[in-house]
Amino acid sequence: MSERHTGTAVIIGAGPGLGMSMAHRLGREGHPIALVSRTGSRHAAYLAELADAGVTASSFPVDVRDPERLRDTLTAIAAWQGPVDVLYYGPGAVDDPNTMPRPITETSGADVNETMKLVLPAVDAVQAVLPGMRERRSGTLLFAGGMSSVVPLPPLGAHALAAAALRNYALTLNAALTPDGVYAGTLTIGGVIDRGDIHRHITADPARYGDLAAQTLNPDDIANEAWLMTTKRDRAETVFTLTPTT
Repeated sequence: MSERHTGTAVIIGAGPGLGMSMAHRLGREGHPIALVSRTGSRHAAYLAELADAGVTASSFPVDVRDPERLRDTLTAIAAWQGPVDVLYYGPGAVDDPNTMPRPITETSGADVNETMKLVLPAVDAVQAVLPGMRERRSGTLLFAGGMSSVVPLPPLGAHALAAAALRNYALTLNAALTPDGVYAGTLTIGGVIDRGDIHRHITADPARYGDLAAQTLNPDDIANEAWLMTTKRDRAETVFTLTPTT
């Protein structure tokens, strides 16, 4: 593994798809990996997988929607292996894949308020790690969101508004922080991610959803592109579809 990048990388939304691919990719570059998600029961298997790959990692189960606990967790992570150098934010959009949002024509203010709870932890997490990054004049903030942030998808209702807000936050952060040596970027994902929770849910019911074998995105490819974004810093967004575009 490379020794050039040794600051801690935090994976918020550590799941079997893109979250773990990001953990492996960043771990190969020498970053200690802090796995953060509510479902701590799954972390043992993730840690074993990373250990087999030679990656230093630890588990920090927390509901990131609790700002005080999130802040305390990020403080504990910094105490574990040193300052946070990379923050990746990619929590799942829905708790229950069976629950579909109301379409945009039926979306209420309460729906939007509830869905924006997915965006607020991103802001809280950034505020916890950003002062140190600006002081060191280095660091990376990465966010993962959906295609509804750039393409109108009326059935996604309030989720489209939250995705757009997160995307705009990332792009605006990058514009503000570039002079300080800190990079922010967004991964706009237009497809089902292989090995992820939603993918597993869909493939478990082919009678309902059909065969997605040729319609999924490889999370390892996304993670590789995310790494290139952080090293080249030549763009703040990459859009991933079945035919990736930049």
